[in-house]
Amino acid sequence: MTSESLQPVSAPARRTVVAAVGAAGLAVALTACGSDDTSSGSSEVGSDGASSGGTGGGDNAAAGAAGGTVLAKTADIPEGGGKVFADQGVVVTQPSAGTFKAFSSKCTHRGCAVKGISDGVINCPCHGSQFSAADGSVKKGPATSPLAATRITVDGDSIKLA
Repeated sequence: MTSESLQPVSAPARRTVVAAVGAAGLAVALTACGSDDTSSGSSEVGSDGASSGGTGGGDNAAAGAAGGTVLAKTADIPEGGGKVFADQGVVVTQPSAGTFKAFSSKCTHRGCAVKGISDGVINCPCHGSQFSAADGSVKKGPATSPLAATRITVDGDSIKLA
């Protein structure tokens, strides 16, 4: 080989590498976080807000066939309180006897997951925002937007994510 045939190969500029890595990281973050914003709709159960009587099925396979994932039994949700289902990104409340509501568990202030529900209030541990367990409205800031409603159904004693 002659010295003329050996030409240096130029490496990508540092900016190009940094931009590519940043774009790949952003794509991963958007993919991981983008699904929470698709939930909407009313979560009120029945015209009077009460669940229907009877006994419901027990396993998630049967619930899948019936059109929803079983989150909990009605007895698992305390009156005036609720329960956070972190894996599903949902908080289910029972603001009054037999009335079940569901909202996104993602705080509208900075996106933290809400944690405790008591005395009709859903609490965010990050910055102290509080939301109504009855309608998701802001009771105390810094959040300024209500929690998004999530659709649930009550089938017997089972609460299902619709």
